[in-house]
Amino acid sequence: MAVIDIGSNSVRLVVYERLSRSATPIFNEKELCGLGRGLASRGRLDPGPIASALTALRRFRALTDQMHVASVHVLATAAAREASNGGEFIASVEQIAGVPVSVLSGAEEARLSALGVISGIHEPDGIAGDLGGGSLEVVDIRKGDIGIGETFPLGGLRLEEASEKQLKKAEKIVADSLEKSKVLAKSDDRRPFYAIGGTWRSLARLHMRQKGYPLHVMHEYSIPAGEAADFCRMVARRDIESLDSIEVVSRNRWPLLPYGAAVLEQVIKVMRPSKVVMSALGVREGLLYELLPPEEKAKDPLITACEELAFLRSRSPRHVAELVPWTGSVFAAIGLDETAEEARLRHAACLLADLGWRAHPEYRGEQSLNLISNAAFIGIDHPGRAYLALANFYRHEGLIDEQLSPRIRELATTRLMERARALGATLRVAYLISGAMPGVVGRTRIETRGKTLTLVMPQDLAPLGGARVERRLSQIAKLSGLTPAIVVE
Repeated sequence: MAVIDIGSNSVRLVVYERLSRSATPIFNEKELCGLGRGLASRGRLDPGPIASALTALRRFRALTDQMHVASVHVLATAAAREASNGGEFIASVEQIAGVPVSVLSGAEEARLSALGVISGIHEPDGIAGDLGGGSLEVVDIRKGDIGIGETFPLGGLRLEEASEKQLKKAEKIVADSLEKSKVLAKSDDRRPFYAIGGTWRSLARLHMRQKGYPLHVMHEYSIPAGEAADFCRMVARRDIESLDSIEVVSRNRWPLLPYGAAVLEQVIKVMRPSKVVMSALGVREGLLYELLPPEEKAKDPLITACEELAFLRSRSPRHVAELVPWTGSVFAAIGLDETAEEARLRHAACLLADLGWRAHPEYRGEQSLNLISNAAFIGIDHPGRAYLALANFYRHEGLIDEQLSPRIRELATTRLMERARALGATLRVAYLISGAMPGVVGRTRIETRGKTLTLVMPQDLAPLGGARVERRLSQIAKLSGLTPAIVVE
């Protein structure tokens, strides 16, 4: 299925493999048409941007036909809904696309943006803000429930025009608008701000590069609020070409970057969030989430994605699923307690434990770490990504850190590092016993008997034991100050 999103700045096509809880994009293309340029002063869409948008839409229609897309959804936002000739433009779009266009109101746009955040961030609780070319939508999300939303005419293109390209004037326009916000002012408990939109993603990409951040994943990239405000102030007031690493941002985005920075700085000032969290999911993904049946909505998107990867790339999907309860019992045996979130991450890490098996043995750990840490997962923050990647690195390499990037380790807390090492050591024992085949590890157990960590095996599996298994068992035992032993019963 496909979603075409006609915004005030860009027109984008995203084709998804299928409708699921963790929808996988298989094609993604945008054209910066600037439909909203000049709208504030003239009230109409200009012929040039219209022609550019319709040309892009003809290409998108040809692509969806060529890819045999089963269903196409077309959304239009601020520029199309507010222009006096918006109706004529939409009629042309429908003629090209061959399907009706949903022209979203500000409230509908805010709601779908919030659903996008709910679909992609595990148990979100904060305020979502979607900055486009024409408008800014903010909406309250409390424990997964959507609260009130607001729309402000503060999109990059509109702000650039309304301020006559004078940044001081733009800052005043933003401040005057947002000081009236009930949504932002109401949030007085230091919750996160979830930032959506291409301009804010560009800001985050620039911040990532300047900080030398070890991952290249935008979704759930987090910046402390004070740091984000300082960074936005610097971007807004410096000459754009003088910014360090500005080349990582598309030149087409440069003109609007200072205006996006000015808006985000003021949002932080009014809301006083704990941090700014980037969401790569917004209106399009909110629409997909809304189309899901209730039983699909209830699924965990991270676990769903890991199950699909396990099905595609592991030697036995059944085996990696069996590792989940087995490793949980090992953690209990060595006294390593877990929160519900840590247990969820261990579940995901087990499902990913066999992704690297086709690689050369010398590179399985490194390849697994890189693949997992930068995978297109949703429903997981960056410390969680580090945990998944580290656990599977240790699963292949053993409990050694020489080949491990110290920057990846910095992303994980001490507590998560300890659990990643324990899980890696546990998985090394499991794979030595099972040979990656199902129906084996579940017939064994690891338990503590006094000062001994005991691997208990049935008689018919006794030949699978031995010195090598005991050496790997000793790695787990050392983590809890125990002595390893193998017992056949």
